[in-house]
Amino acid sequence: MAAPCVRLNRLSRRIFHRLEKCSSVSFRHYSGSAALFQKTASEPSGPAEEIVIPKRKTWDKLAVLQSLASTVNRDPTAVHYMFQDDPYLVPKTSAEFRLFSLSQESGRNAAQYIVNIHPKYFEKDIAEPHIPCLMPQNLEPLIEEVSEAALKERIHLRKVKAAVDMFDQLIQAGTSISLETNNCLLDLLCYYGDKEPVRDDQLGQKESEELEAQDDDQKRRKRGRLRRASDLLGVIWRENNNAERVFNLMPERNEHSFCTLIRGMVKYGAYTKAFSMYTDLLNNRMNADVHTFNALILAAPEVQEKYNEKWDLIVDLLKQMNEQKVQPNLLTFNAVMKSLRKCGPLARQQAILTLNEMKALSTEPSLATFDHLCGVFYKAASASRAQSEIIHEVLDELEGKNFAAQDPDDVNFFASAMRVCLDLKDVDLAYRVLKLLEVGENWKLLGDSYQQSMFYGRFFNLLCMMEHIDVILKWYKELIPSLYFPNSQGMLDLLQALDTDNRLELIPQIWKDIKQLGHSNKPDLVEEVLELMARDKHSSELQASFADCAVDIKSVYEMRDKGRASLEWTASALGNVAKLLLRAGRTQEAWTMLQLFKTNNRVPR
Repeated sequence: MAAPCVRLNRLSRRIFHRLEKCSSVSFRHYSGSAALFQKTASEPSGPAEEIVIPKRKTWDKLAVLQSLASTVNRDPTAVHYMFQDDPYLVPKTSAEFRLFSLSQESGRNAAQYIVNIHPKYFEKDIAEPHIPCLMPQNLEPLIEEVSEAALKERIHLRKVKAAVDMFDQLIQAGTSISLETNNCLLDLLCYYGDKEPVRDDQLGQKESEELEAQDDDQKRRKRGRLRRASDLLGVIWRENNNAERVFNLMPERNEHSFCTLIRGMVKYGAYTKAFSMYTDLLNNRMNADVHTFNALILAAPEVQEKYNEKWDLIVDLLKQMNEQKVQPNLLTFNAVMKSLRKCGPLARQQAILTLNEMKALSTEPSLATFDHLCGVFYKAASASRAQSEIIHEVLDELEGKNFAAQDPDDVNFFASAMRVCLDLKDVDLAYRVLKLLEVGENWKLLGDSYQQSMFYGRFFNLLCMMEHIDVILKWYKELIPSLYFPNSQGMLDLLQALDTDNRLELIPQIWKDIKQLGHSNKPDLVEEVLELMARDKHSSELQASFADCAVDIKSVYEMRDKGRASLEWTASALGNVAKLLLRAGRTQEAWTMLQLFKTNNRVPR
């Protein structure tokens, strides 16, 4: 036991001796450093630099997700994001896309309806952060007595009929209503056209009713019946409606009262009455605001017949804005450009002058401005090479810019620009439009599914006319069906492109896509497929592939699917199928096809 203690004492003395050496060396080192520090401190030093603490950066809650999303590109094989949760419902046709979209929206509206009808079962808020739209909404008025507060509550809840009834009860009781409340009621009536607004949980029902109305309209047009003006406008301004009645019963009126009524009349097609009301406003020594002038400028072409009279009225309104010292905004110039589309040949020069005036006032144009400019210079199916400089100058101005929505018509630009490219048959110009769409978040301004289909459909049709087949097929795989469901005309254009570049061996694969896209019941498209395969002789392998495709087409003719139009055999279709089977050496099946001539009362060619 003593030996280990002796060794431990010796070891501790050695460690202590080494520490003494290190401390002496360290002291000499730091003492020298201290002297050096005193020497440098005594010397005069320059002015100390001020430390600027940057401001705290506040990040958006979605900043991380947006950063991650910017690192990946769109997957052309993936379906639309709204169908990611249920792969079974992935649409394969444009009709299915619309049906599934409406079904999904209808489900959301049904859930919202249940939440609003039974709010006591959904009081617990488990969302973090709070999501107001998931919580029950108070849709029923709580104030029962006849009072101005009850009227305000019904206006806030957008109860048009209930608000009008409460207003009438207050008037009958002799209760005075403040000017502010009267104006709020007038705002409600003019905004909704004196109709009960559709709640969010009723949007699906409204869209289904619109679809039924469209079907009825198509049936009437097939019978040759012309549509009335009310069919075109939807909700129209009724004579002596509640908005006019409330306005006439108001004991006092201000500029807001007149301006609201004028804008409501313009919105629902009462253009002549709107100008008459504007005259009353001037007679009462009042001024209109910029939004009222914008509405009147849009209504100006509707109250005049001749082109020069329309433009003179617009100029007169602009002069009155200047006299009343009303500063025009972007929507003012866009209203002028939109009205110029109805002013015939004189619109081109005035549109350029309007753009110059915007630059003089430092008003930045929006996409709607350039959409109206294209509408002035490029009428549908009448674009010419002589006018092609305008669209090039427009794209030079827009190239590389990221736009935000400033006008409801901004979403019309891309589809209109692609229409111009198609009319001019300029594929390079179309690529420039597509490149502009990919800048920043410009894709959000492409519009709804219909406008998106129009944009990509025109682009694909232009490719089929002007590009090589390899480029067409590259875009075909890129766009279809993740972004675009082609119609039967688009598939016909693709078949013609295959024929032009002599790539008929791809027809069997294209036929599979035609079936998947739901176009196998289109007679013109099916007969075009058969005609291209049967026109010339090919190698034995290709003829065998064509024969298999012909048998598949034959099964489509024999199919009787409820709810879909069935194909009827024509002499050319029967002959082409028989010809393809004979070339592949399938004589017995070809003989069966010949017997179908007699069955279907067709004469072989």
